[in-house]
Amino acid sequence: MNSSRNEYPDSGKQRKKPKAMTYTGIYEAHKGGFGFVIVEGRENDFFLAEENSKGAMNGDTVEVKPITGRRPRKGEEVEVIRIVKRAVETLVGRLNLGFSKWGLGFVKPDDPRFSKEIVIRPENMAGAGNNTKVLVRIISYGEKWQDPEGEILEIIGKAGAPGVDITSIVRASGLPEAFPAEVRQEARRVERTVSDADRKGRKDFRDLLTVTIDGEDAKDLDDAVTLMHEEDRTYLMVHIADVTHYVKEGTALDMDAKERGNSVYLADRVIPMLPTALSNGICSLNAKEDRLTLSCIMEIGRGGEVISSEIAESVIHVNRRMSYNEVQALLTGEAGPELEQECAYLMPMFQEMAALSGQMREKRRERGAIDFDFPEAEIILDKRGKAVDILPRSRNTATMMIEDFMLAANEAVAETFFYQNIPFIYRTHEAPDTEKMKSLRLLVSNMGFVLKVSQNEMHPKEVQKLLSQVYGKPEEALVMRMALRSLKQARYETDPIGHFGLACRYYCHFTSPIRRYPDLTIHRIIKEQLSGRLDEDRMNHYASILSEIAAHSSKTERRANEVERDVDKLKKAEYMESRIGEQFSGIITGITSFGIYVELPNTVEGMIRISDLTNDLYEYRKDTCELVGSFGGKVIRIGDPMDVVVTNVNKEMKQIDFLPPDEAFYLYDMFPHRKKGKSGKVSSGRGSSGKGKSSRGASGTARSGKGSSHRGGSSRVKSDKASSHRGASSTAKSGKAGSHRGASSTARSGRGGSGRGDFDKDSSGTDDVGKGSSGKGNSYEGDSGKSSSGKDNAANGSSEKPSPGRASSGKGRGKKE
Repeated sequence: MNSSRNEYPDSGKQRKKPKAMTYTGIYEAHKGGFGFVIVEGRENDFFLAEENSKGAMNGDTVEVKPITGRRPRKGEEVEVIRIVKRAVETLVGRLNLGFSKWGLGFVKPDDPRFSKEIVIRPENMAGAGNNTKVLVRIISYGEKWQDPEGEILEIIGKAGAPGVDITSIVRASGLPEAFPAEVRQEARRVERTVSDADRKGRKDFRDLLTVTIDGEDAKDLDDAVTLMHEEDRTYLMVHIADVTHYVKEGTALDMDAKERGNSVYLADRVIPMLPTALSNGICSLNAKEDRLTLSCIMEIGRGGEVISSEIAESVIHVNRRMSYNEVQALLTGEAGPELEQECAYLMPMFQEMAALSGQMREKRRERGAIDFDFPEAEIILDKRGKAVDILPRSRNTATMMIEDFMLAANEAVAETFFYQNIPFIYRTHEAPDTEKMKSLRLLVSNMGFVLKVSQNEMHPKEVQKLLSQVYGKPEEALVMRMALRSLKQARYETDPIGHFGLACRYYCHFTSPIRRYPDLTIHRIIKEQLSGRLDEDRMNHYASILSEIAAHSSKTERRANEVERDVDKLKKAEYMESRIGEQFSGIITGITSFGIYVELPNTVEGMIRISDLTNDLYEYRKDTCELVGSFGGKVIRIGDPMDVVVTNVNKEMKQIDFLPPDEAFYLYDMFPHRKKGKSGKVSSGRGSSGKGKSSRGASGTARSGKGSSHRGGSSRVKSDKASSHRGASSTAKSGKAGSHRGASSTARSGRGGSGRGDFDKDSSGTDDVGKGSSGKGNSYEGDSGKSSSGKDNAANGSSEKPSPGRASSGKGRGKKE
């Protein structure tokens, strides 16, 4: 057969070039201009340079093809063929005027991943003034080298004005705040009292001793508890507000609540799922008033186990509203004489509840449930909304008591409806990935602790054993967070695949229908089953809608958690602004090829840039996640204590910069103009010196005129595969890095393992403790966590701090499971 290799055999046709393989994925931008394309089903992400992005913005769905014919800069490199779907229609940013003779304005987005400014023509200005925070709708995304254009939809307020900073975060997230007119109108029509007709057919528990126990400032009280004895039996009753009696399926109230998904608790405000007329009124289990409830009645055995359970529609009358601190003071004998006298009739029940709580907790521990007891912090704001203090918040007997009772009720309800084979929404938490647990094992072994990792499925008891090793030690909080980041993310599902963190087969969210839509939904199912109305048609109806509700609720929950974390980080940075130049003792919580993360006892975290360390040339070892000095041999590990000085704070970027004291003092001695009075606090001036060898100082903007690092060769890091740690040159190992904050500044370092280990822990707040969103690089050079040197999976999953039950301003967050 004599055919040219350019022809098909036995034909005269010319061979066609094979069509290039294309992929469709989500573009995850980095503030340095480049980004990564995440394709579902692929283990490794594609690298996308800015010049090949075709104007794609963070979150866009893009079709890409691999770049061939030259050596890629990082792994598999691609270029955008087309933008399939835009993810962003609106942005929040700061409006700048006066730069154009044509009267144009320019909005710089708050999100650093959006590098281009939005051009605003005079007719689209909506009367906004200079230096105002605005919400902008993008009307043109621009061409390759053209800035996008937009129109101002809302003037949020003057930058720096009280509340504008948090409102900007809320607007950027898309969280709905104001209720539509139709929703408000329906809320006004709801009855404000419980009538005889409402009570008909319900179990009457109004004569039972019943209390609510919440945070001092909570207003949406959706759970109450009773502990009673009948003959030789003990019953624990968990009463949950019957919100479905007032919020009917398909109404405007219901549809709006479904869209919101959950309430959001921020430092200076609460964004409720339901109008306050319901959430703080008729649906709240206020003391001395009749309220409609769904009660989970559990018979308790001698060892604290739940022998049997029943769910009933009921009516209750709360005898007294209690706070966690009041109950704790009564149990420890620290209450004042007035409180002791007023609550004398409740003391026997509180003492029995505390004993039962301990038994329940021990039962969960025996089966392997993981108890993450993180140090919490409350951010104190002044009247103008400025952070003035950060106070510790700890769990106590009273908070754990309510946690245990709510967990027991959630389990009992989930198991009951699973065995009845009824469509339902469960709370699930999958077993962790074995490779992530192996990385965790390596990290904790460097700290002297042991974690056994099975080749097959991991058992929660092994994580529990690890936490018992660190209990009471300085590394406790750190190891807890590292373990948490190695776990998967809890979510809502229609199949009960189990809950790893709680070591149980069946679990749901039943106890907070005021603030979570999944709870509200399963209340409807429960009530229809109790009344006999759950026929085949209704079963099919729920089977058809529950998957979508579960997925949407999981999504809105993640959005709420991200906003809560962003606000906390913002306010922590604001609090540290007045502490520039002060020294603190902290612990190293993360190490990447470009920085050391240090957390202070008040939960504030900052970073030391490795390029600022002058005492040695440090090599980053990714496998062990540590830094090793090339000359002195000093090893810096996660978990090590470290003293730091605050050198710079960027509130808008939510960044806090640290230096070791000797480095900070050296900096101030070299550049005395950066000192501020006797306190030695750093000013924000840039202060160049000589031939561009300006030290970073507080502003962190040192620009080196000749490209020479202001600390010399020793200020660079030798990273496994690091290309250009922070400079224009790509010779990070050679001592010729040039301009330690040079032109390109595309430090593509450390993807950060995005360990998303949040799971339902307790009653004290967001059900899932600590979501580790995108890597330790977040907010710094490794901003989106993406790396030019591969994935720093080991424990660098997130700089985010778990926040179970943090009530920040105490406005009702500390809620129960």
